[in-house]
Amino acid sequence: MWLAAAAPSLARRLLFLGPPPPSLLLLLLSRSSRRRRRLHSLGLAAMPEKRPFERLPADVSPINYSLCLKPDLLDFTFEGKLEAAAQVRQATNQIVMNCADIDIITASYAPEGDEEIHATGFNYQNEDEKVTLSFPSTLQTGTGTLKIDFVGELNDKMKGFYRSKYTTPSGEVRYAAVTQFEATDARRAFPCWDEPAIKATFDISLVVPKDRVALSNMNIIDRKPYPDDENLVEVKFARTPVMSTYLVAFVVGEYDFVETRSKDGVCVRVYTPVGKAEQGKFALEVAAKTLPFYKDYFNVPYPLPKIDLIAIADFAAGAMENWGLVTYRETALLIDPKNSCSSSRQWVALVVGHELAHQWFGNLVTMEWWTHLWLNEGFASWIEYLCVDHCFPEYDIWTQFVSADYTRAQELDALDNSHPIEVSVGHPSEVDEIFDAISYSKGASVIRMLHDYIGDKDFKKGMNMYLTKFQQKNAATEDLWESLENASGKPIAAVMNTWTKQMGFPLIYVEAEQVEDDRLLRLSQKKFCASGPYVGEDYPQWMVPITISTSEDANQAKLKILMDKPEMNVVLKNVKPDQWVKLNLGTVGFYRTQYSSSMLESLLPGIRDLSLPPVDRLGLQNDLFSLLHKQADMQEEKNRIERVLGATLLPDLIQKVLTFALSVSYNENCF
Repeated sequence: MWLAAAAPSLARRLLFLGPPPPSLLLLLLSRSSRRRRRLHSLGLAAMPEKRPFERLPADVSPINYSLCLKPDLLDFTFEGKLEAAAQVRQATNQIVMNCADIDIITASYAPEGDEEIHATGFNYQNEDEKVTLSFPSTLQTGTGTLKIDFVGELNDKMKGFYRSKYTTPSGEVRYAAVTQFEATDARRAFPCWDEPAIKATFDISLVVPKDRVALSNMNIIDRKPYPDDENLVEVKFARTPVMSTYLVAFVVGEYDFVETRSKDGVCVRVYTPVGKAEQGKFALEVAAKTLPFYKDYFNVPYPLPKIDLIAIADFAAGAMENWGLVTYRETALLIDPKNSCSSSRQWVALVVGHELAHQWFGNLVTMEWWTHLWLNEGFASWIEYLCVDHCFPEYDIWTQFVSADYTRAQELDALDNSHPIEVSVGHPSEVDEIFDAISYSKGASVIRMLHDYIGDKDFKKGMNMYLTKFQQKNAATEDLWESLENASGKPIAAVMNTWTKQMGFPLIYVEAEQVEDDRLLRLSQKKFCASGPYVGEDYPQWMVPITISTSEDANQAKLKILMDKPEMNVVLKNVKPDQWVKLNLGTVGFYRTQYSSSMLESLLPGIRDLSLPPVDRLGLQNDLFSLLHKQADMQEEKNRIERVLGATLLPDLIQKVLTFALSVSYNENCF
């Protein structure tokens, strides 16, 4: 799922591209100051006390759902019939399922080859969103069919099976019926085992007005008149692969579409509001390029015959990766070829890339429980950039990643009330609390660092092993680490546990000494805090993949190391005294770097002649400005930043900026 995120600030990005006007730089600093005050005062949402929670009992589980829904687009209700092939694993006289805002009319269970047993009671546990179906006799182990007739409401809460208001080209207000099930709202559309690890196949039918479009996860296999009403038709869809309930989707409404086929033969359609088909063509182009990219990258084919992307008028998230039917906000899918700007195109390309990545990573292989949500979203938030960089190299998208996701994650994760990437989830109500920048942006940043540490070849090999082993199954974070470890031979689990199970990130202090023809680097790490020097009783440490480049080749790492201790010395062979040395090539490592004065001084020629790449200059600038507010000796820090900014800015402007920044620091009492 894609959450709406703020676009990168143009002002923030200009500093590494060239000298900005004084007014723009002062505006940047004032906005940054206000944002810091806001973050310090509000911070990340505090984790509330967890409610006691029990997952569904395992004595009965579904094999297949045969589901027929009949929505009423005028009265905003729907009728449903469910026939679920189920497995009774342990004899019981009751079946516990998830159910919310639904009224069950009748329920029965028919053991295979035996008589139907009618339920004698429905006990709703509204707070836990469960229903217990009680039977007069014991259901013996084996397979059977659970039948439930029910009714529900097409709600206006933008979750479950809900109504979405739109206006026709003639100005008439009408409603579509659409779905949003992640994380735990499939239970608002039909009684089900609504947990990601309880997978089954689905046979879905929709009874809809004959002049409306009906869509679901799979392709249509039958469309016939509904016998009780000549204005309705029954639309049947092909059986889905084994999948989780939160990925089921259906849409009933009025839409136009554009279509093509990917080079692998998959039918790709983009559905738009009536009269706006032209605005779906860019997303169609992106999707048609993206599917083959992921198929080749994972070496696993896309498993469905079609993929639909549809713009929904009322939609809470940015987009949702329902398998085969991806739903979007209109602004995240539609591009006006005459009026949309390039940043809007990049936004659409990233969101499409994100959701289609989930078709493999999340849908084909699904997290065992919501604790592992960060990996689902963090991975997609990283690989969307890899995909867009492949499809549209002219976007220079990785520089934008650093400017947006990486920087945002570091700002939030430096706060005292941050949280680890991986948060243990009990009650599903806690899921919404971890859909934040730590899950998405820090998750993406550490996956990017991991990819760089492993190398692209072994990373792809590990991903193929993971997806092949767990396809149509569920997996935990540790399963991915194991696959990547087997592919690379590196201690992936040990490294990544230091990044996912504790909050924060390190500050790497480095100083250098020339020893004949070599350069000796002394490195040390400590936790970086926005509030000042870390004073906790524990001493958190990270296993930090560090890349080191020199002026000999600013775009290539001269040495890669794993810093697995608080302090270590590193020798760079054959580095001349006049050559600069820089840590964190490409601003890939999720840490800040503090250089000694002499090392910082040596970087100035690379900044002045622009031989230091833009993304490295951006990372250096971010580190320096963050350190400006954390050092006890502000005069020393002023001198350090003055030397770096002096490489690109006018001296009188430097003094104005530094005076302003220092006054902000003192007023905020940051040190």
